[in-house]
Amino acid sequence: MANSIFNLDRIKSFAKSVRLPAGILVIYLILLAVLPEKSIVAFEACGRILKSLIVPFCLVFVVMFLMNLFVKPTQIVRFLGKGAGIKGVILSVAAGIISTGPIYAWYPLLKDLKEKGATNYLVTVFLYNRAVKPFLLPIIIGYFGWIYVVILTIVTVIASVVVGYIVEFLTFEKPLNIRNIEP
Repeated sequence: MANSIFNLDRIKSFAKSVRLPAGILVIYLILLAVLPEKSIVAFEACGRILKSLIVPFCLVFVVMFLMNLFVKPTQIVRFLGKGAGIKGVILSVAAGIISTGPIYAWYPLLKDLKEKGATNYLVTVFLYNRAVKPFLLPIIIGYFGWIYVVILTIVTVIASVVVGYIVEFLTFEKPLNIRNIEP
């Protein structure tokens, strides 16, 4: 019975996940009846936003699929878990710097990494270092000069480590038990 397609837990989980979109749709439909002109403008704006999100979300979901296919949770714990050490910091800094696209597109992937053992510390370091963008460095150098950009980049990386430690401390994250993780 647990493998049934009509599993009650699955139905509850699905219902919970569609509450917000369904509620928004109901509000749009009510507004469409009351204020049709403004509702059409809102629908068009929503469509433009969804259109701009499709590519980043697809990219993140492809990366998540590949990670789930090829990367084992024990590997994530080794590179991004409690014992990752300096390698984990360097990996998080580098990944944050080279990551592109809107930040909200990265949230599902980061959540997946957290569920597999990545620490709050290293996720914070990743998020903080998204502020450093290599393709923008020439423009910033043109406006502010080399010294400013080098100092800003170094301070950003150092601050990401400090803020990561603060977040780790304040979230009271418990150590992950590697023995309970499936390979």
